[in-house]
Amino acid sequence: MRLSVVIPTYNPDPGRLQRTLLGLRAQTLPHSDWEVVLVNNASTVFPRGDFFASCAPENFVLVDERELGLTSARRRGLFTARGDLAVLVDDDNVLAPDYLSEVAALFSTYPQMGAFGGKSRPEFVAEPPTWIREFFPLLALRDIGDAPLIASSLRPGNSPRNEYPRCAPIGAGMALRRAAWEAWLRSPSTHALSDRRGTALTSSGDNEIVLHVLKAGWSVAYFPSLVLTHLIPPGRLDAGYLARLNRGIQQSWMQVLSHHDANPWGALTPLGARLRMAKAWFNHKAWTSPAAHIRWQGACGHFSGRIAGLKK
Repeated sequence: MRLSVVIPTYNPDPGRLQRTLLGLRAQTLPHSDWEVVLVNNASTVFPRGDFFASCAPENFVLVDERELGLTSARRRGLFTARGDLAVLVDDDNVLAPDYLSEVAALFSTYPQMGAFGGKSRPEFVAEPPTWIREFFPLLALRDIGDAPLIASSLRPGNSPRNEYPRCAPIGAGMALRRAAWEAWLRSPSTHALSDRRGTALTSSGDNEIVLHVLKAGWSVAYFPSLVLTHLIPPGRLDAGYLARLNRGIQQSWMQVLSHHDANPWGALTPLGARLRMAKAWFNHKAWTSPAAHIRWQGACGHFSGRIAGLKK
């Protein structure tokens, strides 16, 4: 088995999961070369019966992970994977037909590459208002140009601290080499920081993987030839949801950067964080619009994530 596609899922929407699996059925890489490992992560609602017979590709494996959390589900999937390469796919991602064949070709071309990703484009049920575009990165939407970008070090030059590379892959569509993901699996600190758990909007598990891969001596990259479609339901465009999401992501981001000696901002006391949150309310004019409120919630997450000694 050459490549494994790992799909963690928690209470999946049947329509979106079906499109994800049908997108895999349409891949141009010969089906004998790859498998799909779908990880049911403690779902209380899950498709049964002939659902998978109607949409799952060949070499389809369903496994259970009872410990709730995206990190736990990804670990289970990667421990189960038989391939030398892996692609992490969310249950609302539709890969372009050439995605897996392109992943295999890129790993052959770049032997020092440990992890990479590409473009994540949205598909909305209805076109969102223009102001929401500012917050597309919160929804794992990404397009940073049409040129490949590669990073091979955490400490460029004589930098006194690690620097997280701009071209580091996001979790949606992240491709990994076995030796690179095993460096992450072996790390005793893999569970040190929280990631998405059920409906909780914490994050940064993707960043943890990238940092461990870089620390193990592998390169990471962005390749625009890799394209996936992220299916966005209307609820994820709700201003309240985006505010909570921004806060959770920014808090987790500060924690993971601090954990890996890559945070350019200093630690704060609980009182210092609260004072900065209050000041940010006025600086962002949080009462004036949904966008301003979302920005303020992100600032609150940033400050709370910098509280000294806060791990989760």
